[in-house]
Amino acid sequence: MDLLNQFQEYISTHRLFSPKDKLLLAVSGGVDSVVLCELCKQAGYAFAIAHCNFQLRGDDSNRDEEFVKKMAQKYGVAFFSTTFDTNAIAQEQKKSIEETARDLRYTWFYELLDTKTAVNEAEGQLKFILTAHHADDNIETVAMNFFRGTGIKGLRGILPKNNKVLRPLLFARRKEIEDYALLEKLEYVTDATNYENTFTRNFFRNRVLPLVQQFFPGTDITILQNVKRFAEVEQLYNQAIEMHKVKLLEKKGNEIHIPVLKLKKVQPLRSICYEIIKAFNFTASQVDEVIDLLDSESGKYVSSGTHRIIKNRNWLIVAPQITTEADNILIEKGDAKIFFAGGELNIELTKNAKTKASNSMAFLDAKDIVFPLLLRKWKTADYFYPLGMKKKKKLNRFFIDLKLSKTEKEYCWIVESDRRIIWVVGHRIDERFKITDQTRQVLKLTLTPSK
Repeated sequence: MDLLNQFQEYISTHRLFSPKDKLLLAVSGGVDSVVLCELCKQAGYAFAIAHCNFQLRGDDSNRDEEFVKKMAQKYGVAFFSTTFDTNAIAQEQKKSIEETARDLRYTWFYELLDTKTAVNEAEGQLKFILTAHHADDNIETVAMNFFRGTGIKGLRGILPKNNKVLRPLLFARRKEIEDYALLEKLEYVTDATNYENTFTRNFFRNRVLPLVQQFFPGTDITILQNVKRFAEVEQLYNQAIEMHKVKLLEKKGNEIHIPVLKLKKVQPLRSICYEIIKAFNFTASQVDEVIDLLDSESGKYVSSGTHRIIKNRNWLIVAPQITTEADNILIEKGDAKIFFAGGELNIELTKNAKTKASNSMAFLDAKDIVFPLLLRKWKTADYFYPLGMKKKKKLNRFFIDLKLSKTEKEYCWIVESDRRIIWVVGHRIDERFKITDQTRQVLKLTLTPSK
């Protein structure tokens, strides 16, 4: 079967898109993307061409852009191009050149999908992004992922369909693509940096895999066979993980609450824990820290770039770092101001209380207060010792005595220290933390309610 028939069969088998869909082809000008364009043309698919100039190879980068532009003119299709100062952006974001270029191009491709344009002389909405990744790319990806330690997901390699990104050449080997280009007399540009080993992929392509092939002939075939096996293994793995998530995760607003006792009983704990936390930008190296939280005291936490996992009594709470979106917020010693859904909370440690307390201002004896404090929504089981009382009172009963409406109760917050409520925000402090003649340091909390 020739490459064109294989191409069409692969698209049909994997149900990548319909013949009526408008496609956006990511074209570098290299042999792979040139062949992708020709196959789409031969198959009768409507497409536009997009090219990224990453300014990484001087005049060659501009040469490639001009070459792809002429390709689009030859096929009579819409052409989009953009230029990135990739080196500067990588330095600014503290990421590798490879990662930066990948993020830039896919972000831009998705932006183009939102643009209505003329495709094959007819107005139409671009629906999918097609890239020219092939079987050899998959081999290299799996090998790199094995050494990176990316787990089952990395070992199953590149997917033919990932959201709106389609890879209809994954069935083809590089040699088949090059032979097709020769047969069809297709012109293409060659990236000289493909033979340099500065980038990770080039190093694996030019050095690592050829060495492995010397000792294990047929390694490439074996890896491709394993890709299919691991794709099926991943399906089973994900099914099991989802079953555990259903049993363990309780969604409350923008937070996820996980019962500690249930989580401690699951097996294998590390894998399940990682699959839960990775969705919140935690890394595999943080799994042990999260597991340590299970036996830690309340108030301990682990942070990612976007979230915190907080131990609070018998729960782990996954809360956004953006405090205005969280219902459980940690206040560290030294924090001066916290913004939350209820407004603004100012925190100050002082020697004495110079002003009189009010509903929006609390003065507390700092002697027995333990940081971090926890600012959170109240719960039905909560109780405290209202100022002036020697007996504890459930918060629900306290609110009834205050004649708060249901809506008013829903917006009530508390500040907690070492599992003890020190202030029902905007209402009453706890008797156990009131200022006395023996007080040497005062914690002053001031609320500015949200409007």
